[in-house]
Amino acid sequence: MIQGPARGGAHIAIRDLRKHYELYAHGEPVARRIEVLRGVNLEIRPGEMVSVVGASGVGKSTLLHVLGALDLPSSGSILFEGQELTRMGSAQLADFRNREIGFVFQFHHLLPDFTAVENAMMPALIQRLSRREAERRSRTMLERVGLASRLDHRPGELSGGEQQRVALARALLLAPRLLLADEPTGNLDTKTGADIHHLLTELNTELGMTMLVVTHNPELAGRMQRQLRMKDGEIVLDEAARA
Repeated sequence: MIQGPARGGAHIAIRDLRKHYELYAHGEPVARRIEVLRGVNLEIRPGEMVSVVGASGVGKSTLLHVLGALDLPSSGSILFEGQELTRMGSAQLADFRNREIGFVFQFHHLLPDFTAVENAMMPALIQRLSRREAERRSRTMLERVGLASRLDHRPGELSGGEQQRVALARALLLAPRLLLADEPTGNLDTKTGADIHHLLTELNTELGMTMLVVTHNPELAGRMQRQLRMKDGEIVLDEAARA
């Protein structure tokens, strides 16, 4: 069991969320608009585990990036525990992301010249915790995700599954209230992917965080309490997991 400042999961409410891009072709005076999100409405309860499935290009990753304040919507509302994210300035959003949201991607984005401990402690250093406290939290979280014997190894000395565990430890270091994962097992073999699936479920139970996972993996989607299916920038199915 993790000993740390668990704060519980966030309540998320999304209203009429839209995202489009305008593309200009050479010689054309008018832009071509690409609609990626088309009026998404969604509510996620505190501590809920939700998967998002659908074909490539339907807007799953865009929804995740906008919800995580990595990208701005074209219009619509995102309420995080009653706070309207779309009204925050860039500096405020950056601080909010670091404190409240954890990210896990298909590619680990670890710094190759730093050890597992040093990689995982980065969010705490950004938040200006002391190096001693950042390292303490990093070691504790890495041990929890099964890397007690690999703390001082660099990414090139770790397997793909171990690198993903470092990325997960980094995402959870500040006990975020929302974890966003984009194909977290996409580059892993079946057994390693299953281990990560199980670990995500355990950590959700221990930390109580809200979790939204974009995946093509039906097994991982089936582990979530609720499954959303997207098509053409909209949520076309929203159902609870079958017992």
